[in-house]
Amino acid sequence: MRLTFLYHPVDDLPKAIAFYRDQLGLDEAWREGDDTVAFKLPDSDIEVMLDRINPTSAAAYERGGFFMVDDLGAWIDAHPEVTWVAAPFDIPGGRAATMHDPSGNAIHLFDQASAEQETG
Repeated sequence: MRLTFLYHPVDDLPKAIAFYRDQLGLDEAWREGDDTVAFKLPDSDIEVMLDRINPTSAAAYERGGFFMVDDLGAWIDAHPEVTWVAAPFDIPGGRAATMHDPSGNAIHLFDQASAEQETG
């Protein structure tokens, strides 16, 4: 499990982009459509992912860390004690699911299995 993204849902994506780019001086790493933009954190492999809030999938997109695993299905099978607040769902290149820690903080797990299959 490796922290990959700090996930920040936002109401106003253009305003958030301007803040992270112009005020914080971060460089854009990538975009996914018109709703998601990631910024590189200096001296780190971790990125800040900004995403336009989707009110229909609140639990799946709570503020929190996105941790990459090799195979989400295998990880879920190996951890039957985990209660998921968002069952596995498709993301570009793979699948993701969301759980809460004991204090209610969102922990998102994801894999990039379908992206690896396309390139492998």
